[in-house]
Amino acid sequence: IAHLITPPADVAVLIVSYNTEHLLNECLQTLYEQCGSLKQQVIVVDNGSIDRSVDMIRSRFADVELIEAKQNLGFARGVNLAAARANAEFLLLLNPDTVVLDHAIERLVKFARLRPGHGLYGGRAVKRDGMLELSSCWALPTVWSMTCFALGLNTVFRYSPWFDPESMADWHRDTVREVGIVTGCFLLVPRDAWLELGGFDERYFMYGEDADLAFRAQQAGFRPIICPEACIVHDVGKASATRADKLLLLFRGKATLVRDHFHGWRKQLILLELLAGVGLRALLAQVGLRSNRSEAEDWGKVWSERHDWIKGYPHKQPGRETSNLKVKVG
Repeated sequence: IAHLITPPADVAVLIVSYNTEHLLNECLQTLYEQCGSLKQQVIVVDNGSIDRSVDMIRSRFADVELIEAKQNLGFARGVNLAAARANAEFLLLLNPDTVVLDHAIERLVKFARLRPGHGLYGGRAVKRDGMLELSSCWALPTVWSMTCFALGLNTVFRYSPWFDPESMADWHRDTVREVGIVTGCFLLVPRDAWLELGGFDERYFMYGEDADLAFRAQQAGFRPIICPEACIVHDVGKASATRADKLLLLFRGKATLVRDHFHGWRKQLILLELLAGVGLRALLAQVGLRSNRSEAEDWGKVWSERHDWIKGYPHKQPGRETSNLKVKVG
């Protein structure tokens, strides 16, 4: 109950971690070093890690509010669990495989206060070598973007504004700009907006939950936006499962997103395009026109399990809410 009577912080930083001890250590260290004048609350949900993540947090970061889920809840459910304990004006979703640069969170909070009403706020991500990392935001999927995926055009003409429109690669994230999706690796949301939207849809175990939130945010009248002065390092994929397992989660999330936000012939067409795009990549990998044996096995597995993931995630079942989950807080 103590967190309910403590004066609210400026921002509650919500991190969901699964076997990311060394990455999380660096993330938390830079988070505290770069907080500036912000009053921040830091909440980490550990999704049943079998490394020493929990011990590391307890020994090195006493101010972190640690929630031990004792199982892998997935990203969306873990974030919702952390958000339920947050007591701050803003919620910031931050991946454990990130490094906070140059007071990035303070810059983003200031930006959001100066531009209320956008609902979802993001920043600029770079790789370890300083090169731009595109994944801080995306354009929303459309029939055209999925047609490009089905025909392989977004691979052949990667980063083309015409044939790979979701990447928005012709823009270097160096100007203020409204976008379709702000990804969950570095996402700031006013707490009131988060409550209005109902947080993440917990059916999305991992991948797709931020796109679903973006669709719902825009339907509610919000306009997601990027602040280029708020910059982080993002080691994309370092906290993910194997590539085949990642692809299966990714396409199940995509199928769910299509079923949730497209209707009629558009929904049916995009689902067919998802299948066509996966089939094309599996075929090209198998005949040796794409990369190596490992890639052939990965795409082959996704294709062989297409009848499962194309159904998407089932609708919510009673009694599965995060609020009913037993966890250890310490």
